[in-house]
Amino acid sequence: MNAKNLIAVDIKKVLPTTNGFAVFIGPEEKTFVIYIGQDVGAAILMFQQKVKKPRPLTHDLIGRIFNSLEVKIERIVINDIREGTFYAQLYLRMENELGKKIVVIDSRPSDCLALALQFSAPIFVESGVIDQLEDVSHIIKD
Repeated sequence: MNAKNLIAVDIKKVLPTTNGFAVFIGPEEKTFVIYIGQDVGAAILMFQQKVKKPRPLTHDLIGRIFNSLEVKIERIVINDIREGTFYAQLYLRMENELGKKIVVIDSRPSDCLALALQFSAPIFVESGVIDQLEDVSHIIKD
């Protein structure tokens, strides 16, 4: 993957739908939507709103594991879309007494987005993916 092909994006809005959530993402000039399930959508909202949870949820557990192993999320990349399904990669950097290593893990974009919010990690999309998507900015205009 060439870093020149990556476009930095933000989560612009998260809205509930009948079957889960719609996550509106994009750079300033274009917005696209990813539809995700109820559980991860709720987790994304909680991370966005910095909600204190009485017990750790799955993404909190993953975060605690990362922290205890001194693993940092370097970035997430939404790297493909096929037949309406998005694909993503989680870039992890480990630097501890065991050594230094970068690991790339294929992941669901929804999980990557939740972890990116939890760790304030940058979110990127491959330019070729953005080029394929319809701009839906008009849906979230106030």
